[in-house]
Amino acid sequence: MAHYARVLDGIVTEVIVAEDDFFENFVDNSPGEWIQTSFNTHGGKHYNCDTGVEDDGTPLRKNYAGIGYTYDRVRDAFISPQKFPSWTLNEDTCKWEPPTPRPDDYNSNNYTWNETDQTWDAVE
Repeated sequence: MAHYARVLDGIVTEVIVAEDDFFENFVDNSPGEWIQTSFNTHGGKHYNCDTGVEDDGTPLRKNYAGIGYTYDRVRDAFISPQKFPSWTLNEDTCKWEPPTPRPDDYNSNNYTWNETDQTWDAVE
């Protein structure tokens, strides 16, 4: 199985799962272009879908596509919408990064980004 994103004017409008040979006989007259994306690719790295551990698979287009993502032809990358104005795009991973790094315990505690103060605030 493979994943494909329909891209119209540089924006992902749909993502589907299809057999690998699906597009050999597929006729689609609707606007847009289908571009393959990889469910296992995040930040330019390929991960094992069962373990979540980086493996030696080939990453495809930096990130898995999502509706509303941009497809950048120059970078050959899917890029999510910018979360906050202060966040910048990491050119290597094509992921948005905050100006202040996430707290070390980010994965085990709840935090929310405070754009005004540009800090991570703990959520009770």
